[in-house]
Amino acid sequence: MTRQTLNHKIHLKGSCLCIGLDMAPVSLEAIRRIVEETAPYCVAFKANTAFFEASGWEGWKCLQETVSYIRTRFPDHFLIADAKRGDIGNTAREYARTFFDRMDFDAVTASPYMGYDSVAPFLEYKNKWVILLTLTSNHSATDFQLFENPEGTPLFRKIIETANTWADRDRLMYVAGATRPEMLHQIRKAAPDRFLLIPGVGIQGGTVEEVMRQAKTTSGDILINVSRAIVQSEDGPGTAAKKFAASIARFFS
Repeated sequence: MTRQTLNHKIHLKGSCLCIGLDMAPVSLEAIRRIVEETAPYCVAFKANTAFFEASGWEGWKCLQETVSYIRTRFPDHFLIADAKRGDIGNTAREYARTFFDRMDFDAVTASPYMGYDSVAPFLEYKNKWVILLTLTSNHSATDFQLFENPEGTPLFRKIIETANTWADRDRLMYVAGATRPEMLHQIRKAAPDRFLLIPGVGIQGGTVEEVMRQAKTTSGDILINVSRAIVQSEDGPGTAAKKFAASIARFFS
């Protein structure tokens, strides 16, 4: 799926909502219910592989069946494997095979720590994406990600500026946490025509309004991920997703 195609789907639906499928223990029945209730309001689903891996081979089977179910029922939705892989050589190549060949995800999250070698095997796949961790939404992101070089460039921006040379805007996007909205402007400046996957809206404190003002481009180029605030909502996933989608929609009207 190209950047143009994904942006077209976003504008057509008036939503850039991504549903994070984070639950423990994993249950295919529960996941199917969440998918059915939320699909009308989102353009993407993100499966956090840790929750599936924790259940051993049965969890991996559930992950494969989840992807197959979404592909069958909602083939136009963008599928993200939130795996945060980061290794080199044959190991990275096998990770790429796992998520792109065997499971048919559209994208996988990856760590930039080991440099281009750890990302290159994923970039060999056509119409597939790498989503690179840059400025994450957790509190301890400040331990390293804001560290500045002698020129005053923070590490997260150096990652973007370097990774922009690795692949075009149809294959590489960045993770930018909603909990630091004041820095989204810097990220957008470094990546003016790249997609951003933005976690941290909802329970972690980020807001749709601030994220859309700081990160949305005229084309769109944004996926707002919401996990617990939707899948664990007392009102039900569908109702919660509808509310988030409504707050997003006015920025596309």
